[in-house]
Parts: sequence; structure tokens; C-alpha cells
Amino acid sequence: MRITQSMLAANSLRHINSSYTQLQTLQNQLSTGKKITRPSDDPVIATKGMAYRSNLSEIDQYKRNLTEAYSWFDNSEAGLEQVNSIFQRAKELMVQGTNGTNEGQDRQAIAREIEQLKLDFMQVANTQVAGRYIFNGVNVGNAPVTQNADGSIASQINADPFSVEVSKGVSLRVNINADRIFSQESFDFIDSIQAGFENNDVESLQQLSTQVNDYLSTLSAERSELGARNNRLELIENRIASQEITASRMISDNEDADIEKVITDLTIQESVHRASLSVGAKLIQPTLLDFLR
Repeated sequence: MRITQSMLAANSLRHINSSYTQLQTLQNQLSTGKKITRPSDDPVIATKGMAYRSNLSEIDQYKRNLTEAYSWFDNSEAGLEQVNSIFQRAKELMVQGTNGTNEGQDRQAIAREIEQLKLDFMQVANTQVAGRYIFNGVNVGNAPVTQNADGSIASQINADPFSVEVSKGVSLRVNINADRIFSQESFDFIDSIQAGFENNDVESLQQLSTQVNDYLSTLSAERSELGARNNRLELIENRIASQEITASRMISDNEDADIEKVITDLTIQESVHRASLSVGAKLIQPTLLDFLR
């Protein structure tokens, strides 16, 4: 095959254009710190990057779910602590009220304090977090306890578990079994204590005082279960933190350019490019008149 001057010039220009492309790629990597700037640069890296970023997005969502779960646990524990204080105070008043030194007028005053404790108990039962009632199971949009027109209190607790997905395929119950704490029987029990003081019924109060300890034992068991789930949540949080570090490292290994290598390759490519330009200038410069001299 006959090699012509135009073929030499075309090949030289093609190689120079290819050198420009390589220089552009290396300069983009140096300025962005990334191996690719668009998916077409390397479809494999782009595909892996999408998968890794999707995994990292899932982890971010789980972290938000963990924050919500902690909020439910903290508010539930605070509510149960308040309930414990309410019944501890009721127990103290019952011991005080059954003392023989107290008269009917004194017990009437204690009855008024018991009534206020009952109202505070209702307020705790209607605790909300971000506009949702945390002691009403999955029925988070409605108050579990209401006060009727006659002053009586009605409890309609939903005891279904409210769960939050805290890890892939792992859902954790974040609410307590509120039916054990805020049931209608609990409010009726406080009503009985109040009635005992109002009616000056010492014998009835003595019988009710033994039931307070049973209620406090139930409350303690519920708090223990809540604490166990909180401990598990902390373990899950640690695992998710490790997963986040791993996912971020995988994204970095897949997409981040090795800056030292890029600088070295860019320096070499610039030298090659200058040599190509120099040779191309000598090759393309001659014309027919140069050969006819």
C-alpha cells in the first residue's frame, strides 16, 4: 500500500486529538477528584456507584428511624417515671389517710389531691410525640384517654405494637403495652381510692393499699422491658454506624481518583503531547514546493 503525505498528516492529527482527550480526562480527574464525570466514562464504575449510594441512602433512612425510635423510648420512659411518681404519692397519701389521727375533713382534702393525681395520670396517658399519641398503639391519631362531661374518665387503649424499621428486615416495637398501665381498670382504681377518702371508708382504703404495690410491680416490669428494647436499639445503632463507614469507604474506593497517580499520569501525558505536537509540526509542514526545490 502506498503511503501518502495526507495519510501521514491524518494519522498525526488523529493521535494528537486522542492525546487531547487523554489530557482532558486526567485534568477532569484532578479538578474533581473523581475517576469519572459522567456514566459514559466508565459504565461499570457508574453502575457500582449507584448501588453503593442506594445502600448509603437506606442507611441514612435507618438513622432517621433510629432517632424516631429513641424519641419514643425517651418519652415513654419519662411518662412511666411520672406514673411511678403519681402512684408512689397515692401510696403515701393512703398510708397517711388510714392513720387514726386523721379526721373526715383531712381525708376530704386528700381526696382532692387524689383527683389531681388522676388528672395528671390522664395527661401522661395522652402524651404526644410529633403530634402522635405514643400510648395508643397504632391508633396514634386519637387520644387514648378522654374525660366525659360528668367528669369521669374513659380509657380506650389500643394495645397493638407500633414498630419502626431500624435495619434491613428488622422492625423494633417502640411503644409499651399501654393497656397494662393506662387501662380503664387503672383509672377505676384511682376513682376507688378517691371515693374511699371522700366516704371516709378506712377499711376500703386499707384493702386498696395492697393493690398499689401490684400496680407498681406491673409498672416496673414494663419499664424493664422498655429498657431492654432500648439496649437493643443501641446495638443496632452501633451496627448501622459501622455499615455507614463501610458504605462510604466503598463509594470512595469506587469513585475517588488516586490524585498522586493522576498527577504523575498528567505530567507524562503532557510530555507525550508536546512530543506529538513537535513531530506533527515537522511532518505536516512540508509542501509540494518544498520537494520541487
